[in-house]
Amino acid sequence: MGSDTVPQADEAYRQRMERWAEAPGVEFASARVRAAYQERVGLLWDAIELRKPKRVPVAPWMGLFPLRYCGFTARDAFYDREKLEKASRRFHEDFAPDTLQGSMAMVPGEVFDILDYRMFDWPGHGTADDASYQYREAEYMRDDEYGMLVDDLGGFWLQRFLPRVFGALEPLGSLPAPTDLVEMYSVAPYLAAFGEPAMQQMLKKLAEAGRAAARWLDDVLAIDTSILSTMGMPELGGGVTKAPYDILADTLRGTRGSMLDRFRRPNDILAAVERLIPVAIDWGAGSSEDVDCPLVFMPLHKGADGFMSDADFREFYWPSLKAVINGLIEQGLVPLLFAEGSYNDRLEVIADPDIPTGRTVWMFDTTDMVAARDHLRGFACFGGNVPGSLLKVGTPEEVDTYVRGLLESVAGDGGFILSTGIVVDDARPENIMAMMEAGRRYGRAV
Repeated sequence: MGSDTVPQADEAYRQRMERWAEAPGVEFASARVRAAYQERVGLLWDAIELRKPKRVPVAPWMGLFPLRYCGFTARDAFYDREKLEKASRRFHEDFAPDTLQGSMAMVPGEVFDILDYRMFDWPGHGTADDASYQYREAEYMRDDEYGMLVDDLGGFWLQRFLPRVFGALEPLGSLPAPTDLVEMYSVAPYLAAFGEPAMQQMLKKLAEAGRAAARWLDDVLAIDTSILSTMGMPELGGGVTKAPYDILADTLRGTRGSMLDRFRRPNDILAAVERLIPVAIDWGAGSSEDVDCPLVFMPLHKGADGFMSDADFREFYWPSLKAVINGLIEQGLVPLLFAEGSYNDRLEVIADPDIPTGRTVWMFDTTDMVAARDHLRGFACFGGNVPGSLLKVGTPEEVDTYVRGLLESVAGDGGFILSTGIVVDDARPENIMAMMEAGRRYGRAV
């Protein structure tokens, strides 16, 4: 099962994995910390390539939990650099996961405020100060705009999508088509739009947001680099991208719109996801460009069981996702696919022989893990799926029992990473500790 990669992809992959292990440019606090870092990378490397590591790596997904663990609020994660750093450092010191829970998972509230970002509500701006962010479902692309998306993606994004998503960028909607700027005679008529008061105000907002974004990037990079260099915890995800269908159904048309389009505009959907394949590949590769971790995080949404039939998954969701997976692998990257919800009905499809063996990682939420093992064994690394509900309302003894049973059931052949089934915002600290300790204890025995 699983196809072979081309030699160039194999070499690119080898170089990326070696850079991940070497961490060039990182000044580790001591030789002991460097050794701990390389040992953890080695555990993950073994799992990715379907070998049996000396211990199952333990890599939970953390959201707001570190902030709440320290008595801070969700809003602090978005606006307070010092509290974010304190929470991140204390979490890693106390729980010692095998991977860095990167501060990049948080987002800069100040930048969103400046630009009047409309696609999400966030703490203190639409949601309570101690609530997580919330997606605002809307049709940011109308159903009659498929043609423009496919034929003029750049124009659609600049003139239609961005003005709808950022209030401060509304003046972009009045710009002429970029192709109107052709030769010397069209320069003045085109650029005159940038002299309008609304456009001038927009440019000032963009400059202000740019300065705020640069400060935020410097801050979170400093936080993560400090933890990596003093505690020896590697990142699990370097770049990020999404399935083409999710770009369409999450970001552009929304859940309702995309479901209606399945019946009204099926051919438009297929044309759109085909057009978005290179966008998703470039997004994943570009976001990995200056990061030494070779894994590209891909949260999967609308392909889960219950969102569409198996036939629709095979027709509308999987082919373009598979193209992105293989496109990233061809560049030496490792797609890290986070299958949110249940993927029980998808296991046969995702164990696709056209995808190279040992070059992907599948992380599961509520999927039957024994079934996942049976389909992916010898083909792809997989992991998960300690329930968020158990971590919130269970006891440490129940967590210990669950983790032990999970590892004994599915981790014996290697190629497994222990993780949470969800990104954890709220949990009992003693349950998170029980998960970590059980993983380290029983992960050596399987």
